[in-house]
Amino acid sequence: MPTALLTLGRLPKALSVARALRTQGYRVIVAEPFAWHVSRVSRDVAQTFRLPAPNSNPEAYQAALLALIAREGVDLVVPVSEEAHYVLAIREHLPPRVALLGPKVDLYRTLADKAAFINCAVQKSLAAPRSALANSPLAATLTETFDYVTKPINGCSGIDVEFHCAGDVLKSNSADVLVQQAVIGDVVSSLSMVKAGEVQATNVYKGSIFAGTVAICFERITGDIAESVQQWIHQFTQDMDYSGFIAFDFIVDTSGVPQAIECNPRLTSGIHFFDSESLGAALITDRKIAIKRHKNEAWQWRYSTLTEAYAALFKGNLKEFWRRLKLCWSVADVVWSWRDPLPFLLMTPLSWPILKPALIEGISLGEACQRDIAPLWSQPSTEAITGGDNAA
Repeated sequence: MPTALLTLGRLPKALSVARALRTQGYRVIVAEPFAWHVSRVSRDVAQTFRLPAPNSNPEAYQAALLALIAREGVDLVVPVSEEAHYVLAIREHLPPRVALLGPKVDLYRTLADKAAFINCAVQKSLAAPRSALANSPLAATLTETFDYVTKPINGCSGIDVEFHCAGDVLKSNSADVLVQQAVIGDVVSSLSMVKAGEVQATNVYKGSIFAGTVAICFERITGDIAESVQQWIHQFTQDMDYSGFIAFDFIVDTSGVPQAIECNPRLTSGIHFFDSESLGAALITDRKIAIKRHKNEAWQWRYSTLTEAYAALFKGNLKEFWRRLKLCWSVADVVWSWRDPLPFLLMTPLSWPILKPALIEGISLGEACQRDIAPLWSQPSTEAITGGDNAA
């Protein structure tokens, strides 16, 4: 039986990938810094292994990952979230028989860099907001002339994203902060599967309920906007040696033009809009495979949706409370499955490694979920990666 390794298990999108791979007869294992996570009790996950956190010690994490791959006879490695920054760097150390889903690490890091990504889009004559690093003269012009947004160039989950009015004093002149002209319009997201620069399938969707800037209830969109987004993606990737998942966030301006604000060269929640079986078939081959759409047109993280519903109630916004509550009980949950119920039923205790710092330290769930794996808090070491014999 072939074996697939997911390099994170705490997020619902990991569970969706595990379920997809199981439809193809794969044994699925998970490597995860957390002892407890939502994938641990899934019937579609054969075993989980606890690895060092990438941000604490990238070399130890990568060595442990390589040792695990060798010991378990892994055939396919699938990065799930921000840990891809470190996982993709082990490609040249893998045996030839092991497939690693994702682009080359240098390309990944370029696209994940919010400033470098905007430069790529502009060079391809694609629509994107005017942007500049905070330490550049253009940043001063943008802040004086337009409403603007500031964000870390290596940020994630909407962490440290701030909105400002024209004329507001720029708080930072760091080269690690991007200043971006604010665009008025609707936020739209996409997730595509790409093989050798050719887009195999794309989901375009928008948030219905947000926790901060993160959509926790989202619905597929079609029509002219979706077609414009797909055309943008096609033009961006067509001459790029890219394979794997790639996601973009857009703001559709008042004239109907989608302007790309950032890129996530990895999995996102758009994975839930793919049919599980055809997704699994596409994951295990380099060949072009038609990926079908899932029958559901909307998904949610029900626990988070319920939390946001009560947040609206406590603020006295009854109309928004009832809207959110209606969606909470009418939209399918990304984790729930009749054949695999435990991840949903045990969601709260399994999420304790995320909930604990959020409750005790008062940080967002996004930060609690990402800060041990995302480069926002730790720069990758330049030391050489070795296979080692570290126990995973």
